Amino acid sequence: MTMFKQSPRRDFLFRSALGLGSAALGDLLLRDDLARAKDTKNPLATKQPHFAAKAKHVIFLFMQGGPSQLETFDPKPQMKKFDGQLLPAELRDFDLAQINTADAKILAPIFPFNKHGESGVEISSLFPELAKHADKLAVIRSCHHDLFIHGSALTMMHTGTRLLGHPSAGAWVTYGLGAENEDLPAYIAMTDSMFRNGTATFSSGFLPAIYQGTYLRTQGAPIQNLQRPAGLSSKEQRLILDQLGMWNQAHRDERIGDSRLDARIANYELAFRMQSAAPELIDMSQETETTRQMYGLDDGPTVGFGKMCLLARRMVERGVRYIHLVDADWDAHGGCKGNHEGQAKKVDQPIAALLQDLDQRGLLEETLVIWGGEFGRTPIRQGNDGRDHHPYGFSMWMAGGGIQGGKVIGATDDFGFAAVEDKVHVNDLHATMLSLLGLDHEALTYFFEGRDYRLTDVGGYNNLADRLTKAS
Repeated sequence: MTMFKQSPRRDFLFRSALGLGSAALGDLLLRDDLARAKDTKNPLATKQPHFAAKAKHVIFLFMQGGPSQLETFDPKPQMKKFDGQLLPAELRDFDLAQINTADAKILAPIFPFNKHGESGVEISSLFPELAKHADKLAVIRSCHHDLFIHGSALTMMHTGTRLLGHPSAGAWVTYGLGAENEDLPAYIAMTDSMFRNGTATFSSGFLPAIYQGTYLRTQGAPIQNLQRPAGLSSKEQRLILDQLGMWNQAHRDERIGDSRLDARIANYELAFRMQSAAPELIDMSQETETTRQMYGLDDGPTVGFGKMCLLARRMVERGVRYIHLVDADWDAHGGCKGNHEGQAKKVDQPIAALLQDLDQRGLLEETLVIWGGEFGRTPIRQGNDGRDHHPYGFSMWMAGGGIQGGKVIGATDDFGFAAVEDKVHVNDLHATMLSLLGLDHEALTYFFEGRDYRLTDVGGYNNLADRLTKAS
């Protein structure tokens, strides 16, 4: 028997430390692709960007289900006179997968739009608090892709491709830039309900699993198995980790080119440090009552997403690189008015508070905030005044991260049907995000299955970064 076979003593030590490993990144220890890590000693060490960065952090506010562009950021007042009529002839042959557009009737925008701020950006009445920050926003009305179903559209929005098994945008960012804080994960994901595509939404794909997002729960224990096992002191736990580290390092030295054990050691160490850092992160007792009220934490529909937004600000302060917040569910197949009113009441005040809070603390300039869903909604009626999925023209916005706000980029046609001016594909959005972080989307690659892959696939050439950072 060699020292590397599982002995009863080693089995005991291994099991005693399991709570640590699962606390940091639960399924990292089960993944086989860590052998491809480029920096086996410390894959999450802070890395230099390719060029001067405008932003250091990203907060992705993802409105899962698909908010309607016609009810949020793309005003089409001329549609009112066509309400209930058939689509124009030139649009009836458009392939909407599940919808017979030949018989579909127009549903005019439900909510009024008004101009806000010095820039006069038009925003729906759904967002009275966010509208106060219109001059911080760069609204992109010409986003598009061609995936009609939630699953594939979510995959596209998060990974830049419809193919499963690819890394999420957050994983690419942490792969490219590493971590700022050694005591917290570089990439954290939260949801007020569920991740529709499960952990694939924040997966590391074929990148080493160390770059996967860590799921922070919004109810109950935020991080499972974080507490030290009962009866085990910090000193004893340290001794166990040191012994495991010696065994793993010796085993690693026998397996040239296999970095799985390096990553396992790193995960154990991160989890050990998180036992102090994570409780401090999630402890909001020191926040003032004014701050709590600003985010809407005391009562009402804003409590859940408000907590997530406040935690996001605290994460930025502590150096978390990529923060992914998911609000569900904007999937308004019927009753679009009621659905969008309810969803907006959950997120409007917290998002406005987040922008204000980051700004007043001097953090907005270095934090890129992105808002959007996996697609928009059709300009035609479905069922009881609902709207179906629509990827051909929808709206997103960006703020912070060096962006000069008060801008509108691109346009859809008169019915909000398709992007027609300055079209911005998902790959272009990702290229823009990477550029603001100082990363060249063509140079940020990873060799897998015989070729170099990148977040932007073969696209990304309508990079908006220069236009977004220049004054209007």
